Amino acid sequence: MDITGLIVNLVSGAVGGNVSGAAVKETSLGTIGNTLAGAIGGTAGAYIAQAVGVLSAMGLADLTAGSIATQAGIAAICGGVVTWVIGFIKQKMGK
Repeated sequence: MDITGLIVNLVSGAVGGNVSGAAVKETSLGTIGNTLAGAIGGTAGAYIAQAVGVLSAMGLADLTAGSIATQAGIAAICGGVVTWVIGFIKQKMGK
């Protein structure tokens, strides 16, 4: 993963985390929490997808606009899911 991919994953994951927090208010971690959880989850999820070969299987292994858009989408989804899961666990534990 190069620096461009890392930045795309961090930003997209953070956006996904904040969207998730705004969509499900009960599991929101606050702006900073949503951003951090989303960025970490998005980066980890995109890295796993890349390691498993999802991008290569789709023919998007090179640094093209399509591969960057796909990475951004994967990172946003993973960031949102991780943020929701952490918020759900926090909510169930009684904050």
